[in-house]
Amino acid sequence: MNESKIYTRIIGSGKYIPHRRITNEHFLNKEFYNSEGSRIEKPNEEIIATLRKITGIEERRYIEDEFLTSDMAYFAAQSAIDAARVDPETLDYIIVAHNFGDLQNGNPRSDMVPTLASRVKQRLGILNPYTVAYDLPFGCPGWIQGMIQADYFIKSGDVKRVLVIGAETLSRIFDPHDIDSMIFSDGAGAVVLEGKSAEKPEGILAHVTRSDTAEQAYLLNMGSSYYAEYKYNALFLKMKGRKLYEYAISMVPKTLKEGIEKAGLHLSDIDKVLIHQANAKMDFKILQRLFELYGETEIPENMMPMSIAKLGNNSVATIPILYDLISKGEMEGQQFNPGDYILFGSVGAGVNINALVYRVP
Repeated sequence: MNESKIYTRIIGSGKYIPHRRITNEHFLNKEFYNSEGSRIEKPNEEIIATLRKITGIEERRYIEDEFLTSDMAYFAAQSAIDAARVDPETLDYIIVAHNFGDLQNGNPRSDMVPTLASRVKQRLGILNPYTVAYDLPFGCPGWIQGMIQADYFIKSGDVKRVLVIGAETLSRIFDPHDIDSMIFSDGAGAVVLEGKSAEKPEGILAHVTRSDTAEQAYLLNMGSSYYAEYKYNALFLKMKGRKLYEYAISMVPKTLKEGIEKAGLHLSDIDKVLIHQANAKMDFKILQRLFELYGETEIPENMMPMSIAKLGNNSVATIPILYDLISKGEMEGQQFNPGDYILFGSVGAGVNINALVYRVP
């Protein structure tokens, strides 16, 4: 007879996708500059076509003027709590993964006091002083890292329920004169996690995290606008795209494999791969190299759902939004079935990578 153990399960999910659709045509009249401050002379039509070919992005979502990151986090949190059908007063932790805090429209200065988690807890009306609320800045892998921390809490035996949120407003922190600005978008996703006893493994089975800082720490960093005459003295999100791409396709597959093996599984056991929606070309290359590590070349159809074409890269929000879309039957051709093994993976500022293996109860 198998001995029962506590496993961390997702019991509800939610999301907030801004209503403002920004198509590629939005950038036709923009002036783009390179890192040396020289204007890029290529026609914008050509620039946009190249970006779409590489990233797969056709449109992205920008937050409404009246909202902040913490608003989106609250909307996603409330949706997840409703789906889980739990009393928010019973939450032991609220973890909000983000990187830039609340950014007001027209003012790219981060506001992180109080924490976004405290703001969400207050909006939810939670009075329980032992619902601990804190923020987690960990680059794009922040939401998965929040899941990992929640799993540790729950398996300690002292914690039962954790709300993990990923929310980001990248549209207010990118340099409007940087080509990379076309990649970024906004949104929020959330899940409620609960510890439950089971004889067979389910929920979160294993996870791996690494931080490479020796040479990679500043592949994503903050810097001035590429346009020397930019009207504000502000810092914007900057990315060394080529070096980050090379690093990601080299190290992420190895980390994903390590996560699979830590769960005692083989690649053939994995049903879905939910990876950070950063760049379609990069994500497909990562999956291809993961298969190559196992000596495989045939990738099953629909194994890696993609949302980047319509939602862009909204950092920590991409994976929880993707999970919610699938779990609620809102993504054509995709679904989760009981017993499915899901492999979550992300890479981002730090440079941080993490992987998490989850079995659908």
